[in-house]
Amino acid sequence: MADAEPATRPGGRTARVRADVLAAVEAELTEHGYDGLTIDGVAVRSGVHRTTVYRRWKTVAGLLVDLLNAGRDDTWVPADTGSLEGDLIALNREVYEALTANPSITQAVIAASFRTPEAAEALTEFWTDRYSRSAVVVQRAIDRGELPAATDPHQLLVTATGPIYHQLVLLRRPMPPATADHYARAAAVAARGGLRSEHA
Repeated sequence: MADAEPATRPGGRTARVRADVLAAVEAELTEHGYDGLTIDGVAVRSGVHRTTVYRRWKTVAGLLVDLLNAGRDDTWVPADTGSLEGDLIALNREVYEALTANPSITQAVIAASFRTPEAAEALTEFWTDRYSRSAVVVQRAIDRGELPAATDPHQLLVTATGPIYHQLVLLRRPMPPATADHYARAAAVAARGGLRSEHA
């Protein structure tokens, strides 16, 4: 899938080079968009020799794919507030902040992913990973007795977060932070009434 070579572990120079290059990719992408993202620009900004960037990442698509892959290498987990509603509000606030940051690397990456099939696939894998990690929010609620055991985590998470992406990314309309909280609360209410997989 990816044009980039897999990162070498543990750290050391290879890890530092990757970190510097991907930080430059983020900066160039948010400032200039996918059309303005170039290997030469990333090399200059990162201070990594262009030959190294070409050798390791080969193409602009390769840089974007590795940026998305790096997003799955972190240790992010959703907040544990002690309640389903609190957890969903915390999650929605993270989504909201990522999409309304100025500039927003999340918005830039989403837009860029439509320009190359490799990046589109990498973005799908990134979202799959994030939804998988976020499923613990639902499992915790089930364990606390807040939700039926058959609650579908994916459906609940999409119900909570989906309207934020729809409003801010698809419609490109402003949204006050309180609205993101409202969608979280509404999803929690819907889940208590039963949100099961359509295949259940």
